[in-house]
Amino acid sequence: MQSTVLILGARGRFGLATARAFCDAGWRVLGQVRPGADLQADPRIEWLGTDLHDTLGLAAAAQGAAVVVHALNPAYTHKAWRAQVAPMMDAAIAVTRALNATLMLPGNVYNFGAAMPSVLRESTPQVAQTVKGKIRVALEAQLQRSGVRGVVIRAGDFFGSGRGTWFDQVIVKDIQKGKFSYPGQREVATAWAYLPDLARTFVAVAQRRAQLSAFEVFHFKGHSITGQQWLDALDPIARAQGWVKPEGHVRFSRLPWPLMRIGALFVPTFTALVEMRYLWETPHALANEKLTALIGAEPHTPLSLAAQTALSDLGLMAASVQGGHGLTKAA
Repeated sequence: MQSTVLILGARGRFGLATARAFCDAGWRVLGQVRPGADLQADPRIEWLGTDLHDTLGLAAAAQGAAVVVHALNPAYTHKAWRAQVAPMMDAAIAVTRALNATLMLPGNVYNFGAAMPSVLRESTPQVAQTVKGKIRVALEAQLQRSGVRGVVIRAGDFFGSGRGTWFDQVIVKDIQKGKFSYPGQREVATAWAYLPDLARTFVAVAQRRAQLSAFEVFHFKGHSITGQQWLDALDPIARAQGWVKPEGHVRFSRLPWPLMRIGALFVPTFTALVEMRYLWETPHALANEKLTALIGAEPHTPLSLAAQTALSDLGLMAASVQGGHGLTKAA
């Protein structure tokens, strides 16, 4: 019998990537979006234009769903997070309870704070000091005490499958000019999640949900990448595309944090970004032993291919270089 998943916020970057991964795995996929929202052209997804907070109507429309994926995300400002994160989770919990389903949530490393160790495990103490870190800790606690079956999969910064993160908005924003703008030091390794790999991981865990206890947390390792490793991956792509000379290299530049701090006086999004600067100065990686004990090898695309595909997803690659895109799959 075909399993059914409900994706809350399926039009967003993570939501759409996860919806497509479940489709690829043979699931029936219901994609919740705001009423009247523009829909992505994927005939495999059954779109539900139902308001998130109409939980009874949404549950009725999604009858039979065994898994609910929380792919909802407010604007990046502190004001939006304080006002919307908990009510969004309340609605997700209510729908999941009505469906007697399992609720899956993408987590991140905000929980651990600036004093976090270099290797993060599910048992690592959560000592968040930032606004967003404290909200993230509360969000996971909200799910755990709800009584619905819950799964959190924590991961690093997203890249791939579209726009909306540091990768496209800052790092490769001017890559076609041969410029690489990085928020951190060249040699500090930070955690990254290539979205197609993370989405496939959600599917793999969902398929094994019967083996889980009522509330579980897993860490997705993804890639631990320094600024220099990003440069090493992007250089050959830039030369092949003609963004730099055949013997040239992408130029490294640092994000102007002092200007960001000044901008934070006027732009709420900058305030939130500056608060999280420590993530770029603190080496960290996610340990995935618990995850691999459940699903086997974590889905993992080599960085060179992931970077090329991510740039292609942004529409930056010439057709001749895009030709093989997506044909090579990692385990």
